[in-house]
Formats: sequence, C-alpha cells, structure tokens
Amino acid sequence: MESESESGAAADTPPLETLSFHGDEEIIEVVELDPGPPDPADDLAQEMEDVDFEEEEEEEDGNDEGWVLEPQEGVVGSMEGPDDSEVTFALHSASVFCVSLDPKTNTLAVTGGEDDKAFVWRLSDGELLFECAGHKDSVTCAGFSHDSTLVATGDMSGLLKVWQVDTKEEVWSFEAGDLEWMEWHPRAPVLLAGTADGNTWMWKVPNGDCKTFQGPNCPATCGRVLPDGKRAVVGYEDGTIRIWDLKQGNPIHVLKGTEGHQGPLTCVATNQDGSLILTGSVDCQAKLISATTGKVVGVFRPETVASQPSLGEGEESESNSVESLGFCSVMPLAAVGYLDGTLAIYDLSTQTLRHQCQHQSGIVQLLWEAGTAVVYTCSLDGIVRLWDARTGRLLTDYRGHTAEILDFALSKDASLVVTTSGDHKAKVFCVQRPDR
Repeated sequence: MESESESGAAADTPPLETLSFHGDEEIIEVVELDPGPPDPADDLAQEMEDVDFEEEEEEEDGNDEGWVLEPQEGVVGSMEGPDDSEVTFALHSASVFCVSLDPKTNTLAVTGGEDDKAFVWRLSDGELLFECAGHKDSVTCAGFSHDSTLVATGDMSGLLKVWQVDTKEEVWSFEAGDLEWMEWHPRAPVLLAGTADGNTWMWKVPNGDCKTFQGPNCPATCGRVLPDGKRAVVGYEDGTIRIWDLKQGNPIHVLKGTEGHQGPLTCVATNQDGSLILTGSVDCQAKLISATTGKVVGVFRPETVASQPSLGEGEESESNSVESLGFCSVMPLAAVGYLDGTLAIYDLSTQTLRHQCQHQSGIVQLLWEAGTAVVYTCSLDGIVRLWDARTGRLLTDYRGHTAEILDFALSKDASLVVTTSGDHKAKVFCVQRPDR
C-alpha cells in the first residue's frame, strides 16, 4: 500500500502573506514582501498573522445555577406518541438539517433548515436570541467558533455568513461554490469549507484572508481539521482522501485507488490526539489511516454487509453506506453507523468486530460520550438511542420527533442531547442515566 504526494495540486499556492481577495468581477492579488526565510519553528499561527493557534487554557465553564428546564409558553410538544423532550424549538417551517452547540458554555444552539433560515436560541427554554438572516437556499451547515464568540451558517448555494454572538451582528460573508461541509478551526477564528468544485477553502474571520486547497475535479464531500490545528483531512466524491498541510497549502498524503475508497466519501473522524483517521464511504467500508504516515492500517466492514459492486457513472446504490463514525476516548474502540441500521463497534487493537447493534431504520449520525464507552445514535425512525459499547447493550432511548432525525449534538457533560428533524422541530432531551 503506497501513499502518493501530489505536490502539483497546490505547489504554487502562495503563503498567507499573498492573499486573494475575491471580488465580483476580478481577483486582486495583494503581495507583501517576504522579509526572509521563515523560522522552522513557525507554525500556521504566524502564517495567519495575529491568529493564535496555540491551545487556550481551558476555563471551567461551570453552570452554577444549573439547567432551567421548566415548560415555557409557546414550547410545542409532539402530537404523536410519547415526547421525552424538555424543550422544543418550533420556529423553523421546514425540515431542520443541522444543529451545533456553543462550545464554551453549551447554553446556546444554532439550527439551520430547508426554510432557508438559521436561528440562534437558548437551550434552557427555547427562546430565540437572533435569526441569521439573508440565506436564499437551505441552510445545511452551522456552527460556533472555538470560543463561542462567532457563529457561522452556510447554505447549499455556497453563501456563508458569520455573526458576532454578543452583538447579534453579521461580520462577514462569502459566496463560494455549492457547499458540502463547513467547520471551524479548533483553536482560532478560522473557518474551513469544502465545495462541489473540489476546493477546500480557509478564511480568517472577520477580515476574510483566504486560501484554497485544490482537490480533484469533483466535490470535496467531507472534511475535518486535525486536533493539532495544522492539518486537515478531506474526502472526495471520487473516493480519494487528502491530508493537507494548512500552512504550506500542499497535500502531505494522497490516498487513491485501492488505498482510497471505491465510492464517494460520506464522513471522516479523528481520534483524540489526531494520530488516527477513520473514513467512511458509500462503498460500505470504514478505513483506519495513520495520520503520520498516510497508510491504511485497517479496513472495517460489518459481517452482515455484502460487498457492494463498483457503481458506474450516474448509477445510484440501493443498498448500504457508512453514514457516520467516531472514536471512543477511553477505550480502543471505534463505532460505525450504516444506512441499513447497523451500529458496528470495532476493537482497534485487534481490528475485530466487537458488537453489532441493530436499528430498525437507518442510522443518520453517531456521537461518543466524552470520557465513557457510551455511544449515541440518531436514526430515520426519529429516536435517539444510547448504547454501552463494552457490552453492545441498549441503555435507553429518547422519543418525541414525528419524523426522521437529521442531526444531533451532545453537550460536553452529556446531560443534554439536542436533535433536529424532518418534522420542522429541534428538541432538547435531558439525559438521565443511573450509572452517573
């Protein structure tokens, strides 16, 4: 197995001192003279001028007053079956596609939907803080910056907007190509996004300094910034995977052919220290990759999933795909969720299947609870489930939606689950477990 480096993909990409400001009619190059060769110790922080990429000291974000989960006026309950939720946010008028929680306090949510709207609202009572106005297509991506001071929203057409949370004012916007994914840098006000033309974009917000990483001539379908903040892994529709150096602008590793996937990538995850990457695809495979060497060190497929033939152009799979995956933070375990409803728990040390947990409908997303071996799943049947990955046992489930769950988020202390659904609602569930 060999990992190619394609230096030509971005060999001519200038450092961030050479910035492209994209106007409506032309591209104006603004070049600053290089004072000399960079110090080898320089990192992406210095390339991004005053952006500090160093780990900020974690502050204790305690909530002395506790969660206020009292029923409020205007909070809507499910009309069909039991509703285990504490709060329902009902201002969307169509399917709600995405949700993210503010990372500092976990008291705010941002949701985006098919109604071309995004809202920032309070988890404790569902009260609207402000609307992220101005989108003209479905809002499919939304998230808060690492310090919760900024919130970004992105729609399918590629219009991205950033708002300052405390002033509720829009501070930046940009029109890229059709949007596939969007993610904030883990330690700096830097936004990354992948588009249908194969580009991965990186902006410093709010001044808009821009850099692009050119992939193959097909959509950049998923991406993730590695924990070191200096690299990003991006998956593409043609099955290739690239690990990018965000400072130099070149791909450190390129996996394609048998090393890559045999179909479009759907999801990517990294472990806590960034040494391992897990990628998923419509080819039903999950590949475990060393972030250092770029080598595939494991390939996972549940025993019940039959091999899927390669798809010709224009053909669509009617069978199965990997929809979501992730690493456990306390045990050498990985979870992979499939469209056929299979949750597979793999032992990374032996690279064997440990448990298969079956859902009655497709898994949309999974998340590991920090500090435990509990994995959460949401699925097309509108139910959130908690699984003990050590035993494969279902711990509990939470109901209340009347349509499929499309996204969900978990608070840092795992006390709250926030879901979005095709029923036009977002819901807040209070997680109670006897073992805590």
